[in-house]
Amino acid sequence: MMRGAVLGALVASAATPVAAQKKGQGAVDIDPQNRGLVAGTGIEMRDIIGMSDRIVRDLLQRQDIVGTPVPPRVILEGSRIRNQSSQRIDTDLFSDQLRAQLIRAAAGKLRFLSRENIQDVMEERELKRQGQTDVGTRGMTKAVAGTDYRLVGRITSQDSRNNTTGMTQRAIQVIFELIDMETTETVYISEPFVVVRASRDDVVYR
Repeated sequence: MMRGAVLGALVASAATPVAAQKKGQGAVDIDPQNRGLVAGTGIEMRDIIGMSDRIVRDLLQRQDIVGTPVPPRVILEGSRIRNQSSQRIDTDLFSDQLRAQLIRAAAGKLRFLSRENIQDVMEERELKRQGQTDVGTRGMTKAVAGTDYRLVGRITSQDSRNNTTGMTQRAIQVIFELIDMETTETVYISEPFVVVRASRDDVVYR
């Protein structure tokens, strides 16, 4: 009896017209600087782009940083952006966007070092010094480059909810600081980037 019921359901499903089946929503291209079709109370890509634009403009106006005879060396990596907010977010989105904009806009006035790839660099240096490879086209240095500054950030938030209406509100603040890696001095701090949003719908950030 059970087998007959299952077979009957399968036959009925197969006989259902394609047009009657539920259709999914096709993919939609969205300008990353605009509000998306699915948006909640958290930081969106448009916020990251806008924040990066603001920081780039700030730093390029600081002649004590970008106007020196020898371009300073900077490290900017997602691992040094602390997410203390209630939103789950990949901090590499911040570091990659900001680093890309700074490198393009600074046009050589800032030099960026990659500590994320230090292991690969050390292995390649060892191969050259052991004679297993040639020295490349730029020669060899006594040591890897040291940094002058590190750009660090912090993301914090405060959430509130109205249990009667189901409305949720989240305030998020993002701040970046440029730290002198010899003296620990903060030579630049960004204007706090603050986003306050409220919504009755629950959007999950992954």
